[in-house]
Parts: sequence; C-alpha cells; structure tokens
Amino acid sequence: MSSSGWHIGVIGGSAEDAGIAFDSAQEIVVKSPFGEPSGPVTTGMLGGVRFTFLARHGEGHRLPPASVNYRANIDVLKRCGVTDVLALSSVVSLREDLAGGQMVAIDQFIDQTGGRSGSFFGTGLVGHVDLADPVCPRLSALVVASGTQVQAGGCYVAIDGPQLPTRAERQVFQSWGGAVVGMTAMPEARLAREAELPYALLALVTPDANAQAARDLISQLASLLPPRREPSPIDRALDNAIVTAPSARDLRLVAMLDAVAGRVLG
Repeated sequence: MSSSGWHIGVIGGSAEDAGIAFDSAQEIVVKSPFGEPSGPVTTGMLGGVRFTFLARHGEGHRLPPASVNYRANIDVLKRCGVTDVLALSSVVSLREDLAGGQMVAIDQFIDQTGGRSGSFFGTGLVGHVDLADPVCPRLSALVVASGTQVQAGGCYVAIDGPQLPTRAERQVFQSWGGAVVGMTAMPEARLAREAELPYALLALVTPDANAQAARDLISQLASLLPPRREPSPIDRALDNAIVTAPSARDLRLVAMLDAVAGRVLG
C-alpha cells in the first residue's frame, strides 16, 4: 500500500490489457483457494499511488466471460492488499446518446447471468451483504472527474454471452432502463462487495476506440486521489452480514475466506 493509504486494483477488459506505465512494475503470481485466477497481477506505482492490475480474460484474451473465475480474481486482489477496485468493461450501448468512444461510470446493474459462482459464502457459512447501491460513490465520482468523455451514471445489464444480444433483447433491456449491455460485471461487483472492496465500473462503448482514453484516465485518477484515503462504509460491509452461528460454521470455508472475510471471522 502507498503512504496515502490508497491501493487501487484495476481489472482490465478486452482492450486495456497493456500500456499502463507503472513505475517499478512487478509481475506476481498469487494463488487463491477458489481456484486459478485469470493470470498473474502486475503491481507498481503511478503518481505515487500503488496500483495492481489484473487482466480479466487472461493473457491474449483466452477466457470467455462465462469462464472467468471471478471469485479467484477478487480474492487475489484482496490478498494483494488492494483497498479499492476500478473495473473496465467493454459494452454494447442501448442508448443513442452513448456512441463509440464514450465511457460510462456505471451506478446500477441488472443481472441476467446464470450458472456463475456469485458468492464467496455458502453452506456452512452464510452471509448476506447489502447491494442496493452496488458501486462506490466516492471512487465513481473520482473516475468521472478523471476523464473528459465519462458519463456519470447508467445501468449495466449483465448477460452470459458470448453472443451479443438480439434486437428484441435490446428492446427489452431498454424498457428496463438499461444503458449498456456487458458480460463481465456480474458477479464481479457482488464479490467485490463481499470482499469489502469499494468498486467502480467504467464501461467502454466500442473499446478499441477508447482503450487509450481509459489508460489516460487511470493516470489522471492517480493524480486526483485525495492525499489520504479516508475510511469507506464499504470497508465494513461484512459487519452484520454473517448469520451462521460460530458452532455451525464450515471450518474449511472459514479458512478459504481468510483474506475476504478474515476481519470478521477472526
């Protein structure tokens, strides 16, 4: 962690896997009890702030959205000491005012995925976190301030893919209030909240057109972060979340959650 207390984890999408110029960069393999993450992390300094980058789809974009091990990825970032997470996601626009080259700081989600591991908790260790407001307002506001083409707020409809939605599906999603469609934000955002990691999502419309803009935004974000990281309510999202009695807990799962929930599990 940097002296300011900030340590930003960046989860890269399909077009941002290279080009972020960290100082003193190191590539590190970090293991997770939840299986193999998408790949090693790259950690280094940017504007005096520590950043740790993870390519969501692996080297060379080898993993389709439904095959990403979202639990392992979030667990690995938590083990690296990350305090906040900025995720980048390629999307399809549902609105005429969101054209190629624009970016949206997402503030809500509609989850249409299925069959993905959406929680760190389970039988023997039950936990319920509040996800009414699924992104961190502080980090999202800083993201908006860091880019000239970033729209504040929009609903992300998450689908499994790998196909893009049909015209009829787009019409349905539009009627729900969706702004963009993507394939990776869920369960990523859910898991970040369970790991007590403030999470912001920058959705990239036509990612090849704005990959450089996203990298520039990350550099600008480093310069806009407050000198000291003040505590966030999300840092304590698990305070009243675990409902399984200590005597009934699965000790194997407790051990697996040493990074994610060790603060409340002791």
